[in-house]
Amino acid sequence: MGTDSSLITHRRSLSIKAPAKINWFLNVLGKRDDGFHEIQSLIQKITLFDVLRFSSVPDGPAPSDNIVLETSASIAVEQNLVYKAAMQLKSRYGIEKGAVIHLEKNIPMGAGLGGGSSDAAATLLGLNELWSAGLTVEELSSTAEELGSDVPFFLNGPMSYVYGRGEKLVPRKALRPLDVLLVKPSFDVSTAWVYKNFALLTKKVGKVNNIELFINSIERAELNGITGNQSNDLELVTISSFPVIAEIKEMIRRQGAVFSLMSGSGSTVFGVFESRTLAERASLVFNDYWTAVVETVV
Repeated sequence: MGTDSSLITHRRSLSIKAPAKINWFLNVLGKRDDGFHEIQSLIQKITLFDVLRFSSVPDGPAPSDNIVLETSASIAVEQNLVYKAAMQLKSRYGIEKGAVIHLEKNIPMGAGLGGGSSDAAATLLGLNELWSAGLTVEELSSTAEELGSDVPFFLNGPMSYVYGRGEKLVPRKALRPLDVLLVKPSFDVSTAWVYKNFALLTKKVGKVNNIELFINSIERAELNGITGNQSNDLELVTISSFPVIAEIKEMIRRQGAVFSLMSGSGSTVFGVFESRTLAERASLVFNDYWTAVVETVV
């Protein structure tokens, strides 16, 4: 379990925080034979959390192996990754137990912040504990891969270089947290839609160069080493339909951010600032949008 997770165990119940993420860069290298895209990315957990509470099914008429999901999320229960993760875990390992799962959503949906994937990973961790299943992180990761490309990342440490379709991880470690402003416009963006509309463009010379140099700068928190060195290939797709994302990026930069980028498939844009005070001051410009000032998890 990552160092950012907060696990509080009570009698037959427990609670887990599921962190959001940002992508420091995202290179799309092409489409694979299995339909997924080959990518390179550096993914970072941040201090914005959903909260999941797990408890045993209470005595009563409902079968004790039921999965009951309580949430205000607008998505149908059967389509929610929390429910899918629970059912997948039961099916894969023949577990005949149930749970009541309460999901408190704080991470916006359709935002490129990985909320659904993080919730799925937290579900695997939480039910493994609640049910005393004794599964290893490696065993949970094999289930996570079937739920989504980002899900294995959330079972591991705070920052990883990922490749393949996103399921292959190389853990990295930062020296200190960085202050980040998140800005999300009112619309959501579907990851599936972005990838469906992604056309592999001719990459500029040096587009994927200096990845290691960039990662080293992030690890050492050397802000001057990350300015403008990497990008997100999915921005072109999202901005073509939602040009306001480009405007938000520019506004964040004008407020003094040393680095600004769309996270994942959008619609959230993030900016890195030299201090929390500067990030909070910059957030005041975005009254019409959802904003949050967070730190990277180390």
